[in-house]
Amino acid sequence: MHITVLGAGALGGYFGSRWEQAGANVTYLVRNKRAKQLERNGLNVSSPRGDYQNSEPTIITDANQIDHTDLVFVSVKGYHLDGIMDQLKILTEKGAFVLPVLNGMEHIPVLKKELGEETVLGGLSFIMATLDDAGHVVHSSDFHRLIFGKLHAAQTEVCGHLEKLCEKTDLEFINSDSILHELWKKYTFINAFSGITTAVNLPIGPILEKPDTFRVARKILLEMQQLAGKYDIKITDEELEEANQSFLELNSEATSSMHQDRRKGLPLEVDHLHGGAVRLADDKGLELPYINAIYGIIKPFERV
Repeated sequence: MHITVLGAGALGGYFGSRWEQAGANVTYLVRNKRAKQLERNGLNVSSPRGDYQNSEPTIITDANQIDHTDLVFVSVKGYHLDGIMDQLKILTEKGAFVLPVLNGMEHIPVLKKELGEETVLGGLSFIMATLDDAGHVVHSSDFHRLIFGKLHAAQTEVCGHLEKLCEKTDLEFINSDSILHELWKKYTFINAFSGITTAVNLPIGPILEKPDTFRVARKILLEMQQLAGKYDIKITDEELEEANQSFLELNSEATSSMHQDRRKGLPLEVDHLHGGAVRLADDKGLELPYINAIYGIIKPFERV
């Protein structure tokens, strides 16, 4: 497969590297500053699932430099979505499908409207990774899971090709027939996890030690379950308990990417995640008091 990774941060760099290891033709479409860093240092992965070094990754800064690509893997933050739309349009006009792995739900209808219903797949990932000072990927967990699936019948073939590619890797992956349900399940967990860790500015360990604090995360899970139901997605009580159990199984120092960004003084995805939930709820006349509170607490640190 010819894959273009749009956004070579920790997430895009990790999955792009694994696909390249498996024989895919991977191109990184990045901004000028990141391009210079990759040209200078290469793109290496440090991981408990195996290291990988690439001293000369294929890098471009303009989508017009690509003649053809099968799939665009979009791994930018939600607040960068508007800024990449022109690049995506160039690539989809050349026949590419788009696999976004942004958190949240609002980006799906936006991308469909701009790029076409047949073009946009559903996707999400579970991984804990960051970039070091040299711009290399540091994968700090044992899991590296990718879930993708078609949102239109025209995407069946490309999903099949991606499945065959992933089979050549060590990645945990699912080509899902119920990708919208999977997206809402992750949105439910990530809003609770990112919300509580970022709001209190602590990793999960100290939060779990304080039942009154952890209770807020559990209330967010319940509110997200209600919100999904308003959009005809049933998050079961069993799935909610699985999400709760996931908190309990995390390493005490584990934290969300949004909390990591707060500690680094970087822009936060709070409007895309929690603000998005508030807007989706408003459209259905649903009140989300805990999510509204978390949104308000984090908003002053947004820096977008």
